[in-house]
Amino acid sequence: MSITMQSHDWLALFAQYMMLSLISISGAITTVPDMQRYLVDQNGWLTNAQFSSSIAIAQAAPGPNVLFVALMGWNVGLNAGGGIGAGVHAWLLGLMGMAITMGGILIPSTTLTYLATRWGHRNRTRRGVRAFKQGMAPVVVGLLLSTGWVLIASSQRSAAPAWHLWLLAGVTAFIVWRTRIHLLWLLGFGALLGFLGFV
Repeated sequence: MSITMQSHDWLALFAQYMMLSLISISGAITTVPDMQRYLVDQNGWLTNAQFSSSIAIAQAAPGPNVLFVALMGWNVGLNAGGGIGAGVHAWLLGLMGMAITMGGILIPSTTLTYLATRWGHRNRTRRGVRAFKQGMAPVVVGLLLSTGWVLIASSQRSAAPAWHLWLLAGVTAFIVWRTRIHLLWLLGFGALLGFLGFV
């Protein structure tokens, strides 16, 4: 895939990720629906396959959850440079895309978290602080559900409902909720199902 990006597009990408950083309660993964809307639907900078594979590869790799943001930036940069085979220019744009998206997602939330944590720790006995912490739990659950919805909906290949994907997502959520099975086992099982063509 090859796209054309001007300097204002790169600035808009940085601003978008800075905005997403401020609403990424419980991690950047909760903002996946808006990333998909912005990168795939609105601007066409990534394909659905590139978007989904960025998340899948980063989740399977060891390291922080936020690595999928770097992969999305990398793919946007590569697409702007003409693809992976286009040479050094494409690779440099990939690195720039990675730096833009990671900087955008990390700088505001890190700064806000540092300041809010210091304030919250000093005022931890206040009723409002305790209520805020308890009130954030349903927001996080809702954001994670919307992320799952977008990922399942984008992987459907036909107009027919993908009942097996919804069933798999429900069973996986139940297993995570009710057992202590390590997530790497579930990821490995998901990779096996993907290899066999089930998902």
